[in-house]
Amino acid sequence: MPEDRESKDSKQSSKPRSRSRRGGVQRRAKTDGGKPKGGTESPGKPEPKSEKPSARADKRHRPNSPKVRKGSARLPEDERKPTVNYIRELKGKRPIVALTAYDAPMAKLVSDAGVDFLLVGDSVGTTHLGFETTIPVTLDAMVHHTAAVRRGNPECLLVADLPFGEASLSLDRLIEACRRLMQEGGADAVKLEGGRDIADDIERLVATGIPVLGHVGLLPQTVKAIGGYRKFANDREEAEEIFTDAIALEEAGCFAIVAEMLQEKVAAELAKHLGPPLIGIGSGAGCDGQILVTPDLLSLTPGPPPSFVKPYADLAHEASKALGRFVGDVRSGRYPTK
Repeated sequence: MPEDRESKDSKQSSKPRSRSRRGGVQRRAKTDGGKPKGGTESPGKPEPKSEKPSARADKRHRPNSPKVRKGSARLPEDERKPTVNYIRELKGKRPIVALTAYDAPMAKLVSDAGVDFLLVGDSVGTTHLGFETTIPVTLDAMVHHTAAVRRGNPECLLVADLPFGEASLSLDRLIEACRRLMQEGGADAVKLEGGRDIADDIERLVATGIPVLGHVGLLPQTVKAIGGYRKFANDREEAEEIFTDAIALEEAGCFAIVAEMLQEKVAAELAKHLGPPLIGIGSGAGCDGQILVTPDLLSLTPGPPPSFVKPYADLAHEASKALGRFVGDVRSGRYPTK
């Protein structure tokens, strides 16, 4: 079975049906206790006035200062740990932030932005592979894209989606699929869609050392069965079903749960009742964190993004203009220059 990638100071409990524990380990900030070395001064010479180092000198030699991209949310001392315990212990401390990635370059960009965990979602089907839904995405495709993201060396937890149908087969087949995502793809954890109907299988996965991120509310892999995308927990009965599913996932050992397209009041109340963090997507500000599909965030997908997405760039428009300028320069002889 795949080995748990937890560090020694934050091992995940593998006891079945155990609730998450909080309060854990904080990394101490590194300090430089050394003093600057200097030679002896010549007698009779006045002591030179201390001056602040120039900006150029400061950039040349900063051995204890990690490189931080402009506009990055990362702290000078990166506190993130690629463990499920780290994600679990963020509940109640600050909002958790997650995004998707499907290849090495985007994995590097998303990780450097400071996200707490990164999801290789089966949304790769609709954002990169030209499918209308996530249903055609296969396990081989998920392993392929997860391995590409791992090669981007993200400095945070890497979670991979289990694709359509894999959780509905035998337990042996389910464990084998998770093994491939972790051993071949390099994932630290897997995400499964569903509630109490798959809770027993999730409990067995956790017991074998496979960390699981749960998913309730809108389940994109069931879009054919439910007739399209919509909000959930619109009435009391449906809200109670969502609560039942989420509590079953908590008791099965999920380290966190994604809540997609829930009514905001229901999601906020659910977050208060759960031990693990509730990560929202289209479920309002009352969740313990937020996750979005990165191409939606950057306006890289065709057509308008979902209503709950706030685009932070229009890269599709910028890319179209840049590509058009290149075509024009080649045809006019401006590129390459002689």
